Amino acid sequence: MSNSIKPLKYNEADLKEKVVAINRVAKVVKGGRRFSFSAIVVVGDGKGVVGYGLGKANEVTDAIAKGIEDAKKNLVQVPLLKGTVPHEMHGKFSGGLVFVKPAAPGTGVIAGGAMRAVLEAAGVHDVLAKSKGSSNPHNVVKATIDALLKMRAPHQVAFQRGVKLAKVFNG
Repeated sequence: MSNSIKPLKYNEADLKEKVVAINRVAKVVKGGRRFSFSAIVVVGDGKGVVGYGLGKANEVTDAIAKGIEDAKKNLVQVPLLKGTVPHEMHGKFSGGLVFVKPAAPGTGVIAGGAMRAVLEAAGVHDVLAKSKGSSNPHNVVKATIDALLKMRAPHQVAFQRGVKLAKVFNG
């Protein structure tokens, strides 16, 4: 996608991180069980920049720190229009299927757990969203990012079609 190629303008201090899920994994060794943790984390500046990361470690705090570090490396720019998404879009990753639809001002973020984290981090204030496939947080987060990356800003559509911006909205 062209959205992920551009260098992103963001301030490190503006990024807010949110832990989506923490998973405990047990490895059985001679002395018993050895536990490690994986954490999926979403970071965003609330102005259209969002990213996700996965961190694995023997301690929860270390896993979260690694996840935040990984998420900062995977930041992408998503188009926003008046606090919502520009148009309806389906996103898919593995078994995760999501549907994102623009909403009127004041609606709020109507979305489930993992989707809510991604949309709030991106800075979407009003949106209707539905997760239709797998409820696995990893797949839902990646499917939501996929849906947001496939979005096209109105001015971009107008430029590609060679028409004025008003014609994109009014037909």
